[in-house]
Amino acid sequence: MIHYFCNGEQASGEVLAAAQVNYGHFTSLQVRDGAVQGWALHLQRLQQATQALFGVELDAGQVQSWLKQALVDCGVADASVRITVFARAFDFRQPLRQVPVDVLVAVAPPANMPSQPRTVLPVHYQRDLAHIKHVGTFPLFHHRRQAMVQGYDDALFVDAAGQVSEGTTWNVAFWDGRQVLWPQADILHGVAGQLLEDGLQRMGQVQARQAIPLSALSGFSGAVACNATGLWPLAGVGEGLVFGQSDELLAMLRQASALAPWERL
Repeated sequence: MIHYFCNGEQASGEVLAAAQVNYGHFTSLQVRDGAVQGWALHLQRLQQATQALFGVELDAGQVQSWLKQALVDCGVADASVRITVFARAFDFRQPLRQVPVDVLVAVAPPANMPSQPRTVLPVHYQRDLAHIKHVGTFPLFHHRRQAMVQGYDDALFVDAAGQVSEGTTWNVAFWDGRQVLWPQADILHGVAGQLLEDGLQRMGQVQARQAIPLSALSGFSGAVACNATGLWPLAGVGEGLVFGQSDELLAMLRQASALAPWERL
């Protein structure tokens, strides 16, 4: 069961209906024993996107307080959480009118991504406002579904220049046997990916961001996807391209992930 709280109170049907307007942004995270990895990065994401979409400041302290209270009200210390910022007073006919924002906290059972290898279908698609984790998720889920119809587990996006960018709801890292490579593209830099980059740096592991053409993927021996629910290896991309060392990269990234501190709420 998922529990919803808006501005610190249990969310009513009216509030949930307003939250369905396709204008807003969110962050997703895992809470363990009342702590979060990368909590400061999640707050930074929420604050920056609120300024970009609504032109107002988001009170980070208030958001943290509402999240803590939601966990208390649900009687849990471990959870999957989605924090959505929207505005009940937003009017698409007057989008420049400054309105107060609302914060919707959804608390669900904790989740961990199964680590079985997955195959992905390359799809030419570019997310709008890719740097913002906005609520316009229809194309993401549609492309995932279409990939599954063709026998794949998910979709990997390729931009107009033929460069690999990101997955439907995840970032991706590649392994060439020596260094970890992250796509340099117009993407959402996920919190999980940022924490992994920091962990790899602390480990002294060589890594870089660079443009990665789809045609260059055959030169990599491994690939791993990441988001708030965890890490999972990619077995291959498209028809015939197989990664043989994704588990090696997965082990390295798990080690890097373990270096990220858990921040108490």
